[in-house]
Amino acid sequence: MFLVSTVSSPHLIWAADQDQMRWDKKYAMEKYLFGREAISFLKDHVDLLPKGHVLDLAMGEGRNGVFLAVNGFQVTGVDISQEGLKKAEALAAKQSATITTVVADLETYDIPLNTFDVIICTYYLQRNLFPKIAAGLKPGGMALIETYTMDHLQYRPRFNKAYLLEPNELLTMLPGLRVLRYQEVDTGQAAFASILAQKPQ
Repeated sequence: MFLVSTVSSPHLIWAADQDQMRWDKKYAMEKYLFGREAISFLKDHVDLLPKGHVLDLAMGEGRNGVFLAVNGFQVTGVDISQEGLKKAEALAAKQSATITTVVADLETYDIPLNTFDVIICTYYLQRNLFPKIAAGLKPGGMALIETYTMDHLQYRPRFNKAYLLEPNELLTMLPGLRVLRYQEVDTGQAAFASILAQKPQ
């Protein structure tokens, strides 16, 4: 099921259209660009997450959201690419799971306050989104984030530095939340940071 969110400013509409076309083109292949398996950090900590409604921001092809849906969570995924979300829906169907998808630009998407038990966001860095993630959690809710760090430049020297985390930066980006797990990892092929944090009851 696709729900569509729109943006209003002409400049934002143009930028969103450019992003949407770029990601639709990337996802318009049978192969899953980032694979079908959820990230290890999510699989390792799924038993800590409070069961309920999950918001998967920048869902892409759905590997993480579908994993949670299979494990009994109610999942809503948001992404700018309808092509990516179509693949997420297909992945869910293959695993007899149900997800809700929303086509929206996260630059303008409003996260409802105190609504979600879990919010995840992986490999998408929009710094002004993090306070909204914290505000969107119910008391006791958890945020799980993972994305690349500056050390990733050794593997992808042309990666835009604006979308890379500084050392320990992720620890400062979820105001009012208690950090439960944190890691910075260099696999020899990629470098990233992961965090699991909880909103106080």
